[in-house]
Amino acid sequence: MPSLKDLKNRIKSVRSTQKITKAMKMVAAAKLRRAREAAEAARPYTEALEALVGRLAAGYTGGTAPPLFGGTGRDDTHLLIIATSDRGLCGAFNGSIVRATRKKIRELQGQGKKVKLIFVGRKGADILASEFGGLAVEKMTDIGRRKLAYTDAEKVAASLLTRFEAGEFDYAHIVYNRFRSAITQIVTWQQLIPLSVKPVAPTPEEPMLTHHHATPPAPYEYEPEEEDVLAALLPRNIGVQIYRALLENAASEQGARMTAMDNATRNAGDMIKRLNLKYNRTRQAAITKELIEIISGAEAV
Repeated sequence: MPSLKDLKNRIKSVRSTQKITKAMKMVAAAKLRRAREAAEAARPYTEALEALVGRLAAGYTGGTAPPLFGGTGRDDTHLLIIATSDRGLCGAFNGSIVRATRKKIRELQGQGKKVKLIFVGRKGADILASEFGGLAVEKMTDIGRRKLAYTDAEKVAASLLTRFEAGEFDYAHIVYNRFRSAITQIVTWQQLIPLSVKPVAPTPEEPMLTHHHATPPAPYEYEPEEEDVLAALLPRNIGVQIYRALLENAASEQGARMTAMDNATRNAGDMIKRLNLKYNRTRQAAITKELIEIISGAEAV
C-alpha cells in the first residue's frame, strides 16, 4: 500500500498535469476559432473553382486533352499525399488518417499497383515508417507551423506537378480530415491527378434537360482555346484543392486537440478525487491504528 507521502506526491503530480491540459485546451480553442473561420471562408472559392474546371472538362470538345485532365493513359503507379500533423496530443486525428492510408495502400497493392507516398506532417511519417517507409518519396514538415498560407500549398503542388511531369506516377490522391465540428472530423480522399469530373448541379440559368427541353444550350466559345484555358486552370486548381485540404486539416487538428485536452482535464479531475479519497482513508486508518496501539498499551500497564 502506498504511503501518505506517495499519495500526496501523486496528487500534486496529477494536478500539475491537469493545469497543463487545461492550458492546452484553451490555446487549442483559440486556434480552432481562427482555423475554422479560414477553412469555412475558403470553401466557397475552392468549390467554385472545382465546379468551373469540372464544367470546362465535362464540355471539352478539343483534341488532345491536357495530361492533368486526361491522365497518362495508364493505371500502374499511385501517389498518395498523407496530410497529418507535426505534433501529437490531438486524440484520434492522426490515427484515423493513418488507418485510412494503411487500408488504401493494401487495396492498391492487392490490385497489383505500385504505391508512392508523400508525407505532409511528421506524425503520419513516423507512424507508417516501420510498415511503409520504403514507399516514401518525400517528407514535408512544419507546413504552416506559424500561419498556414497558400504558399505552403504551392510547395506541395509544385512537388506534385514536377513528379507528374517526370512520369513518376499515373494517379495522385490526397487524404485529410474534413472539419465538421470540434468532435467530428471526416477522413476524406480526393483525387488530384487526373482531374476527377464530378456531376455539377444545374444552375437556374442552365436548367437540366428534360423531355420538354429538346434543344441543348448553345456551346461556349473560348478565347483563348479550350486547351489553353484548361492548361492554365488545372495546375492552379491542384494548388487550391491542396490548400483547402491543409486548411480543413488545421481546423480538424485543433478541434481534435481541444476535445482531447478537455477529456484529459476531466479525467485528471476524476483521478484527483479518487486519490484524495484514498489518501483520506489511508490517513484515517493510520490514525485509528495509532489510537488502538495507545489504548492497548494503556490497558497493558
